Amino acid sequence: MDFVAVLREKLDEFGELITPGVDPSAPVPSCGDWTFYDLVDHVGQGNLWVTTAVLEQRGDFQGDPAPKDPVELRAWYDGTVKSILAAVSVDSETPAWTFTSQMPRKVGFWQRRRAQETLMHLWDAQDALGVAEAFEPALAADGVTEVFELFAPRMVLRGLASESTAAVGLRATDTGDSWTYGPGTPVAEISGAASDLLLALWQRKELKDSAFSWQGNWAEGERVLVGPLVP
Repeated sequence: MDFVAVLREKLDEFGELITPGVDPSAPVPSCGDWTFYDLVDHVGQGNLWVTTAVLEQRGDFQGDPAPKDPVELRAWYDGTVKSILAAVSVDSETPAWTFTSQMPRKVGFWQRRRAQETLMHLWDAQDALGVAEAFEPALAADGVTEVFELFAPRMVLRGLASESTAAVGLRATDTGDSWTYGPGTPVAEISGAASDLLLALWQRKELKDSAFSWQGNWAEGERVLVGPLVP
């Protein structure tokens, strides 16, 4: 998957939502008490943080808050997009600082991570504005894989979640991908579109939503997936 191309596309789509008529104080329900401004600031600051991680090999970047005027906010955001795309549009094997030793400390980590991060926050912004769209199936399936490869183990290592004592199976009905999280034979299986599964793992969709079909011990399966598996 060309994650740089995905990142560029999703960053552009996110930017198109920052219009002169947008209300910066509009709530973003999927992000706690954040406003639309907070979400844009978060994505833009993340872009600059990763730019520093790649170009300067450090993870301590702290930028000034984004401007609040919608026109100035869009210009600021576009500048952060230009910065991150220039930084990550290199060989994926290029060394880079990352926040984890679980995966190679290379630019390829950020190419994928920022593509997935922007994808999720694009959905958050769209949802706040009432125009949320489902993710592309293959990209969503990769996002599910990333949760289990990176974030679930990291949450346990950081003491923010307990090691799972049971296993749950997940099956994407549109891509055919399947995953098992936890030890032993799955006590339950949840199936649904890859987009819905990813949204559920990132706590944007309820596990009891009608979009999913469950087999086995639903209560135990939900307990495992609630985790939390992500920050």
